[in-house]
Amino acid sequence: MGWEAWVTLVTVVLMVAVLARNIVGPEVLLLGAMTLLMTLGVFSDRFPEPRTLVAGFGNAGLVTVGVLYVVAAGLTQTGAMQLVTAPLLGRPRNAASAQSRIIFPVAVLSAFLNNTPIVAMLVPVINDWSKKIGVSPSKLLIPLSFAAILGGVCTLVGTSTNLVVNGLLLEEPGNTGMGMFEIGMIGLPCAIVGTAYIIIAGRWLLPERKPAFSSTDDPREYTVEVTVDPVGGLVGQTIEQAGLRHLPGLYLVEIERNGELRTAVGPEERLAAGDRLVFVGVIESVVDLRKMRGLIPAADQVGKVTAPKGQRLLIEAVVSNSCPLIGKSIREGRFRTTYNAAVIAVARNGQRIHRKIGDIVLQPGDTLLLEAHKSFAEQRRNSRDFFLVSSVEGSTPPRHERAWIALAILALMVVAVTAGLLTMLNAALLAAGLMWLTRCTTASAAKQSIDWQVLLVIGAALGLGLAVESSGLAHATAGGLLSIVGDHPIFALLAIYLLTNLFTEMITNNAAAVLIFPIAKATAASLDVSFMPFVAIIMIAASASFATPIGYQTNLMVFGPGGYRYSDYLRFGLPLNIIVMLVAVGFAPWVWPF
Repeated sequence: MGWEAWVTLVTVVLMVAVLARNIVGPEVLLLGAMTLLMTLGVFSDRFPEPRTLVAGFGNAGLVTVGVLYVVAAGLTQTGAMQLVTAPLLGRPRNAASAQSRIIFPVAVLSAFLNNTPIVAMLVPVINDWSKKIGVSPSKLLIPLSFAAILGGVCTLVGTSTNLVVNGLLLEEPGNTGMGMFEIGMIGLPCAIVGTAYIIIAGRWLLPERKPAFSSTDDPREYTVEVTVDPVGGLVGQTIEQAGLRHLPGLYLVEIERNGELRTAVGPEERLAAGDRLVFVGVIESVVDLRKMRGLIPAADQVGKVTAPKGQRLLIEAVVSNSCPLIGKSIREGRFRTTYNAAVIAVARNGQRIHRKIGDIVLQPGDTLLLEAHKSFAEQRRNSRDFFLVSSVEGSTPPRHERAWIALAILALMVVAVTAGLLTMLNAALLAAGLMWLTRCTTASAAKQSIDWQVLLVIGAALGLGLAVESSGLAHATAGGLLSIVGDHPIFALLAIYLLTNLFTEMITNNAAAVLIFPIAKATAASLDVSFMPFVAIIMIAASASFATPIGYQTNLMVFGPGGYRYSDYLRFGLPLNIIVMLVAVGFAPWVWPF
């Protein structure tokens, strides 16, 4: 090896060691490593200029990943995900049944959407659901993450890794890349075997743990009123069927129907259009209740707030003793007109307030939950009318009326790519544009939805992968690999899988895939066999990270809420790593012969 290869090797080894210790963020470290190699001039005749190392930021796969975050934002903000998942959850009889109800829909959804935003949306849903059904969240959240990973390897768009690797493949001369479902020919068998393992082994290997935090720890109890929407889908359902029983940290106090008050409401009580439901509970559950399809605020005031729905959010405000509305009811004081904000709920020293929201007489120290324009908190932060004003994160009300539009846009994107009418990037760009044009998402929300850290990691990793190839390190590593495993392509395929999977568990999935790609290409060239089995193996191995919480972002996302330890992933995930490896290595040469 030349000095360029040695410098690249030392840089990559040091980078992996620091990443494994989690000392700094991966985007900082990868950008730093890329900058160092650029400064030292690690290039070859094929890549003579430093700017080639930043060319990865224009990779089609990277751009597609960024655009798909916008598509996912449209699905999130319309409540389309809950529309699909809510009927599937129900009330299972035991933990295994609950896992089944999570695994299959999540795997299917992850095949058509990036799995990271799916897990982000479902973690709080599963956490609350676990309390309703009496199952520890630690029995459900690792299966949620693993199902999202397994579903993601079934299509080209299921995970960012597939898109990035396919983007690298498209840059190869004469290569047209993979089709939408091509990787599914080995991804689907992996998903089937993997989900079966989760359900069977989960009974013994998943721990019974308490989460690191609980949404019911907040001592403040709000009184909140909602009305059953005549066209929302809950009319005729029982309290149990509507999911309004056993809400975590929230309980139904009474129902008012046609002026008649009903207390001690049973689970078999059927909902009627216009029913006014009164709940008492903590703020996190009130926010979740506000997002439920089929329920609208009981007060008519929300519809009069002069701000588009997508620009509103929930805000907590503590009434001060100098507020001019002290001693007046919310209705008499014309709160909505005065502050351009609607009172959704009221908390008062843990007391149950036996009045309708509009009839509550304000007192100093009352905590109001308001729906208002997002600028309200900034404008009123120093107001003498309130002691404290703070926004509630993630509380923008969903645009339920546009949920079917968002799902239709997603379906059109999948059909266009599957039928070969558009490239993945083109279809994703059109879908993102339609999400904005149909107001399923806003421009500001779309920008905020993009995970720039992931994109920086991918772009920098692409530059490092290019350095590994151009410095000669890839060919040298391939030669060393073949000297160990021999010249049989199956053993070479197994070695590439193990190497990719090891890198994934230590660093990140995208960085691992990009760094191993040139090594796999050199290995295939040395053996004079097809490169496609190696490409598929990289896609699977880079995503199939089950043995550590840091190897894949969805594993890390459920780590805290599930109250897990590192050993939980190793005990439950390592056998799954081995199972998926055997299936993938067995199927790849059969689908793409050497």
